[in-house]
Amino acid sequence: MSVTIHIPTILRVLTNDQKTVTSSGNSVKTVIENLDVDFPGIKARLVENEQVHGFINLYVNDEDIRFGEGLNTAVSAGDAITILPAVAGG
Repeated sequence: MSVTIHIPTILRVLTNDQKTVTSSGNSVKTVIENLDVDFPGIKARLVENEQVHGFINLYVNDEDIRFGEGLNTAVSAGDAITILPAVAGG
């Protein structure tokens, strides 16, 4: 099943400057693992110790995975995952 991943500017160096890429899997975790096969190093920028980095937000179809099942959030063919770096400021 194909899932679209929206890549933020800061990570596009790992995806050959592509704004969107596709991967497969039945959960966010497996999509990221499969994405790392095609774009080595991206998993390390998103996940550490089986947890999403604190400065990264992941959304499946506009739903924040922190309020669902985290990395175990299910995905289906045609879903979209958005990677959004957290922004701080005042």
